[in-house]
Amino acid sequence: MAASGPETTSLRYHNKVVIVTGGTKGIGEAIVKVFVKNGARVVFCSKEETASDLEAELRESRPGAAIYVCCDVTKEEDIQRLIEVAVKTYGQIDCLINNAGWHPPEQIIDNTSSQEFRDLLNLNLIGYFLTAKYALPYLRKTQGNIINISSLVGVIGQKHAIPYVATKGAVTAMTKAMAVDESRHNVRVNSISPGNIWTPLWEELSSHSTNPEAMILGGKDAQLLGRMGTSEECAKAALYLAAEGTFCTGIDLFLTGGAELNYANKNQQKTHSSIYD
Repeated sequence: MAASGPETTSLRYHNKVVIVTGGTKGIGEAIVKVFVKNGARVVFCSKEETASDLEAELRESRPGAAIYVCCDVTKEEDIQRLIEVAVKTYGQIDCLINNAGWHPPEQIIDNTSSQEFRDLLNLNLIGYFLTAKYALPYLRKTQGNIINISSLVGVIGQKHAIPYVATKGAVTAMTKAMAVDESRHNVRVNSISPGNIWTPLWEELSSHSTNPEAMILGGKDAQLLGRMGTSEECAKAALYLAAEGTFCTGIDLFLTGGAELNYANKNQQKTHSSIYD
């Protein structure tokens, strides 16, 4: 058993074992770093062959630990191997954070194929379902928890993003259903719905816009707080749900800067500036 002392008692997730999908950039990378900083032993993945630079950085950061596993969450056998590596390496699983996903550029229903919709469902929704399915036998033993990264637009909708909105709405609904079923095992299941968070994906999407600067400004102005959120703020919210939110299950935590509040110009019948135009 690891020693405890003043340097470990302040750690919020000391010696807990956490799996983070999509953990090499953006929100996922921030989650991995925050949990390692708070003493967790993290297994993180993406579909890249290696994440040696990030692994090396985490190895130096301590007091937790982290290992990388190449895993394409659209492949069931990859997910099974991810869970097996985590259990073989650390002996248990205390928390699963489903984060791997993608927001495509603008999608108009007339130009979106059924296969494109199915591919996004496999990544954004079925991947979450399967990772939870294979982690749950171990989470039940530790009375652990699952955190699904969803999106505000799964609740309020978004222009030119029907497939993405559908996947995230389903993630939020699945979280609640899973929380009901797993409560008998004292496994908590929650979701986080971020609004505009400045990430490499947001940067990529804005680069496809005809006016990236206007889109980014619109992204900032969409919040009552007048800015986008940060990946680290998302990571801290996940740490709260895992470590302190022990009476929270089935909740969808809005991390939005108030983007869903107040009336705004939403008239689609006339031309006006939009962060999605």
